Amino acid sequence: MVKEKEKVKKDEYQKALTAYNQAMKTLRKKEYENAAELLTEFMKKYASEKELVDRTKIYLSICQAKQKKEKISLKTFDDYYQYSVFRMNQGNYEEALKLLEKAWEMQPKDGRIPYLMASTYCLMGQNEECLEYLKRAIQLDKYFKILAQNEVDFEPVKEDKKFKMITRMS
Repeated sequence: MVKEKEKVKKDEYQKALTAYNQAMKTLRKKEYENAAELLTEFMKKYASEKELVDRTKIYLSICQAKQKKEKISLKTFDDYYQYSVFRMNQGNYEEALKLLEKAWEMQPKDGRIPYLMASTYCLMGQNEECLEYLKRAIQLDKYFKILAQNEVDFEPVKEDKKFKMITRMS
């Protein structure tokens, strides 16, 4: 009878570990919403596993913090421009491009926008788009030729014939 209870307890602990590990895998994938659900479910189902539940609470609070959306009010051209630079520096290129597109709608003759879009596309490895936007930027302001020639972000395309033609480098 005692051995049977120990076996049941051991089996239950193994199930708890499996559920906990699944939640941790989801968390490592940065799927915070799904991980939070799995962690909450784990705490309800395996409340008797005190040590694991204590850790689960910590990870659940991390998931909840990561799920909170930033509340930033973007209204002006400068708001969109500056926030796009911030997102680009974070490596969130897709969002940076969306913000830049909105800024460009507000000031379509500002060459900084296509220049920054060119830089972003280059960082993403999309060289054709990069060169197209760089060309647009230079058409709006010849100053971007000089900047592009010295910009580290454009290293991957500096030997490209199109880049040299756009910036008139020999």
